[in-house]
Amino acid sequence: MSPPAAWDADEALEQLYAAHWRSLVRLAVLLVRDQGLAEDVVQDAFVAVHSRWRRLQDPDRALAYLRQAVVNGARSVLRHRSVVARHAQREAARPGPDAPGSDEPLLAGEQARTVLDALTALPRRQREVLALRHYAGLSEAEIADALGISRGSVKSHASRGAAALRSMLTHDPEDRS
Repeated sequence: MSPPAAWDADEALEQLYAAHWRSLVRLAVLLVRDQGLAEDVVQDAFVAVHSRWRRLQDPDRALAYLRQAVVNGARSVLRHRSVVARHAQREAARPGPDAPGSDEPLLAGEQARTVLDALTALPRRQREVLALRHYAGLSEAEIADALGISRGSVKSHASRGAAALRSMLTHDPEDRS
């Protein structure tokens, strides 16, 4: 029989999984734009929290730790993607057309795609702050905690990101070719 601490971790993570898995996957989809990869990122985050459960100083902050692990996992996926893309460009005589993400069926309508495309064009930190604020509904303090930055930086990135999105989305979509 396993020790009580292991049972506590299992039970706590089962409850966190039931309550937050879907929203964490949606957050990851916003960041990596791929449903399958997003699910992998979230699963890896849960595994990481479970393996480090005894080292958590405050188990009540496990959800914040999960969010941070999801954001960090998404960063890792995006870094890997860019390395693969650079390698493919060197190997290919000419780059091929971009394949649509596997999450396209989830993104209903042209407006949603336009907003996601504009969000993708933002710098990484602005994209993360806006996704955590507007999708996950986190406060500035929660975002700062999840990303390991100050609240002032959260405000700055949110303001700059929102201004950039407004600018991108107010232009005629026909001019984006």
